[in-house]
Amino acid sequence: MLSLLVFLPAVAAALLLLPGVSDRWARWCFVGVTALETALVVAMWVGYESPGSGELAYAQQRPWIPGIGASYHVGLDGLSLPLVAMTCVIFAACAVFALAESSRPRQQAVLFLALMTTCLGLFAAADLVLFFVFFDLSIVGMYLSINGWGHGERRRSALMFFLYTFLGSLALLLGFVGLYVASAPHTFDMVALAADPPLQGSGTTGVAVLGAVLLGLAVKTPTVPFHTWLPPAHTDAPAIGSAVLAGVMLKMGTYGFVRIAMPMFPDAWRDWAPVLIVVGIVSVLWGALVALAQTDLKRMIAYTSVNHMGYILIGLGAAGLLGDGSAATDEARRTAISGAVTQMVSHGLLTGALFLLAGVVWARHQDYGLDRYGGLASKAPQFATLFVLAALGSLGLPGLSGFVAELQIFAGGIATAPVVAVALLGILLMTAVMLRAVQSLLTGPVDGLSSDFTDVRTREWVPVAGLLALSVLIGLAPSFLLDVIEPAAQSVAALVGR
Repeated sequence: MLSLLVFLPAVAAALLLLPGVSDRWARWCFVGVTALETALVVAMWVGYESPGSGELAYAQQRPWIPGIGASYHVGLDGLSLPLVAMTCVIFAACAVFALAESSRPRQQAVLFLALMTTCLGLFAAADLVLFFVFFDLSIVGMYLSINGWGHGERRRSALMFFLYTFLGSLALLLGFVGLYVASAPHTFDMVALAADPPLQGSGTTGVAVLGAVLLGLAVKTPTVPFHTWLPPAHTDAPAIGSAVLAGVMLKMGTYGFVRIAMPMFPDAWRDWAPVLIVVGIVSVLWGALVALAQTDLKRMIAYTSVNHMGYILIGLGAAGLLGDGSAATDEARRTAISGAVTQMVSHGLLTGALFLLAGVVWARHQDYGLDRYGGLASKAPQFATLFVLAALGSLGLPGLSGFVAELQIFAGGIATAPVVAVALLGILLMTAVMLRAVQSLLTGPVDGLSSDFTDVRTREWVPVAGLLALSVLIGLAPSFLLDVIEPAAQSVAALVGR
């Protein structure tokens, strides 16, 4: 069933390439396949039973490249299942939003269905070579999306995105090869490598190999100072491209931290933990401060992603600090990891919604300037309602998913590293960022480009409302999500603390 979930979009994309497929059929096929994928992942969630430590649910393994110990190995646990579900939901929202796409809709549907397979495959992968293949293919898919359907300096932005992230993938590959060489017998199997980390106790060798892995993942996340490709990529990408890039693809980096770096390099992760906390705090503050200075709506949202990814790094870094071995320390470590994974899901939903709303603004007047609008609350009340809700969720208001995630991160992080409290300033700055955007776009007299701004249409508000409804559900009743995440977070915490 998991392989069906992963490869069904790619099969549908191949069928859409057949001669005679109309644009209208392609649009609705995109919607139908993503809706079916969402239904499949809901069924898998309902039937999910938390596997034992070091095991995976829905696992499937077949020989692939036996000579180097690589296999087609996929499976899910509490770290990956929420991200797989989030991926299906975001792609379904993008499919509905793209129903009015007039520029080569068939080719766009083909591209995004193929991209969906690469994203699902990465989160399901339990082999490093398989992980790397999906990691690299996702870069190609997003490059084509920005270059083919973007605007502004799309070619330059697409090239910058590709070069930055491909360079990061080379560093990641170097780290994977280091793990393979050190393992005995040689293997790329992620479950085996986590059960018996080959570089445990190797000192500087393990720290150096983990450094290569961290570099590759940090570029993809991105964290300061590897974030400079992100704002132009988002600014010039199409709306659904930005939603997938921020909502799904940035999580490939943070997921790699918790799936690969922490369990496979437990002692080296502890050595890197202080650096990661500092980088996380800088990302939180820098992302919020630069977002506050933006006059372009999409660039502002892009920099908030740097801020939110910083919280994840803080939580995971704090979980790597040595404690006193007490039950309280172990609990704090688990809470921080659980909060980091919850933040991945929350950010995907909220920032995906914000980028789709930015797409509404672009569709009306091809202008993201915050100072070009005003008074949209009276001209477009439905748009204003959705934007306010997404903005409040992004700044961490109670009742929405961002609050649940950040509360766990700070509760677990401060317990092991009190310096994490400095990052609370990021929440204050994010409040200023979002309230400024709300004031500029929605309040005051109707001005500038707002005079003929039409409210959201059905195919625009339905996907955004769906994403925000899930954020509200997590904010008010998070147990359905936390019950899945926390056992897996406990397993990672135990591996890092051993």
